[in-house]
Amino acid sequence: MKRFGVLVEVRLRPGIADPQGATVERSLPALGFDGVSGVSVGKAIRFTVEAPDEPDARRRVEELSQRFLANPVIEDVEIALFPTSDAAARSR
Repeated sequence: MKRFGVLVEVRLRPGIADPQGATVERSLPALGFDGVSGVSVGKAIRFTVEAPDEPDARRRVEELSQRFLANPVIEDVEIALFPTSDAAARSR
């Protein structure tokens, strides 16, 4: 089995209200950060998965993301996989 580092980014789909993003965007000028727009708030989940190969790892992470990490009705998921050594995975 190979180990893969995983980064799953979950964001609201276009057209879904993002009150956290709107609050952050409205607050930025008062903090001296002018010219910032399009702020959205999401979540990032990092973990390690074991699988025989990258396609199988991706399939497993996609299923996990759709069933548990995100609400597929209102959220989009972006998945990044990268090979990792056993030493790097244990240090997490």
